[in-house]
Amino acid sequence: MRTSSPKKQQGQVFVVVAISLVMLIAAVGLAVDSGIGYLVRAKLSAAADAASLAGARAAPKGRNRGEQIVEATAAARKFFAANYPNDYLGSTASLNGVRVTFDNPTPGRITVDVDARARVPLTFMGVLGIRQLDVVASAQTIRKDLDMAFVIDTSGSVTPVADEVRTQSAAFLDRFAPTADRVSLIHFSAGAEVDEPIRLGSRRGFNRDRMVDAIHGLAFSGLTNSAEGMWQARDQLNRIAPGNRSSMRVIVFFSDGSPNTFASFFKFRDPTLCKLSGSLSSDDAPTGTPYGLQDQSQQNANAASGCFQGFDMTAQLTASAFPTWYNAHNINDREFRVITNTPRVVTNDTSTPERAYANVNLAAKNLAESIAARARAEGIHVFTLGLGPELKQVTGASTSPDDTGENLLKCMANTADAPARCKAAAASQPTGVYCHAETADALQPCFSTLAAEILRLTR
Repeated sequence: MRTSSPKKQQGQVFVVVAISLVMLIAAVGLAVDSGIGYLVRAKLSAAADAASLAGARAAPKGRNRGEQIVEATAAARKFFAANYPNDYLGSTASLNGVRVTFDNPTPGRITVDVDARARVPLTFMGVLGIRQLDVVASAQTIRKDLDMAFVIDTSGSVTPVADEVRTQSAAFLDRFAPTADRVSLIHFSAGAEVDEPIRLGSRRGFNRDRMVDAIHGLAFSGLTNSAEGMWQARDQLNRIAPGNRSSMRVIVFFSDGSPNTFASFFKFRDPTLCKLSGSLSSDDAPTGTPYGLQDQSQQNANAASGCFQGFDMTAQLTASAFPTWYNAHNINDREFRVITNTPRVVTNDTSTPERAYANVNLAAKNLAESIAARARAEGIHVFTLGLGPELKQVTGASTSPDDTGENLLKCMANTADAPARCKAAAASQPTGVYCHAETADALQPCFSTLAAEILRLTR
């Protein structure tokens, strides 16, 4: 029998130990370097996601497709650099490609794809000849097509901050794509005017310059017919045939006070005196005398013929002058109730100036909420922006302590903190955002908040 010498056995042990050490180092190296690779991969993926999302949000700044590609690419690269620090865990990263494509079947959709790569130097794995790890990541953001009605309150109470309202309203439009998004512009006080109709059929986009000119030309006068502004906004969006509507439909509604005016066909003692519909106003005091009729299709113009009676309206109206249903646009409409027990009790008592005043004031508030609720039931998101401290006060004929202008705007938007009176029926409807600008200085951040949320929902 042959036996190995102690020295030979010792040499074999050294070989086994050496091999074991290499394998151990490789195993440790694999664990350590793999962990670093995993962290780099996670960071790279997050940076690619941020870049893609930023590109999709920035694309609307361009006025044509070429400019939109430039804007999207620049934003994507900026956000990638901000989200992937230089020399992160020793790696070197780059954004290899930003692709902006426009959907031909659905021209309002913009897709931003990004590809990123990072190279990670390896320490322990070098013993196996592996010196570098390449990590790749990609991301895609699809910006949905958008139909939007933008409604601006131009009542007289806005006059002191008119310049800031014009400036920030115009700037708000810069956040949307003039070649891809459809936008309608509407302003209102006693009546509502459509400054820019929404494009119909397969036509998309909007004339940003013309809208900005219209905004800068707005005058501020008259009382507050929120229902008419909302009616026109919903009507503009619904004029688009269902097959051509965008996947995201939005109303953005700006106001500085509670509604105090609504339009309909009212009953005159002398039926020949007025055969037109028109706006009947209260104001924001606890009591008063109704004023009207004014032209519902104009911001602040008296209705034609004998329909305008100024403060002498109740002397000319019958003692039960209201229609049961809101019928300003068609005398046979049966969609929104005027005479109702909810959410505020409105009776058909116009026998005295005081009673007529109260019913006008409460009906105006009900209708604004009702039209917004119907729009939401049709899948339209409603976003509201309120300006000024008066919104936090109870005004007009309201007696409930929570019946403020702010809460009305929250009900219109269906926010999580809206009053209970408007939540039950709205549980399954789209939720929107309400932003309160205490002063004109807060308009810019409020408009930015609404725009950011709308763009978040379009991705």
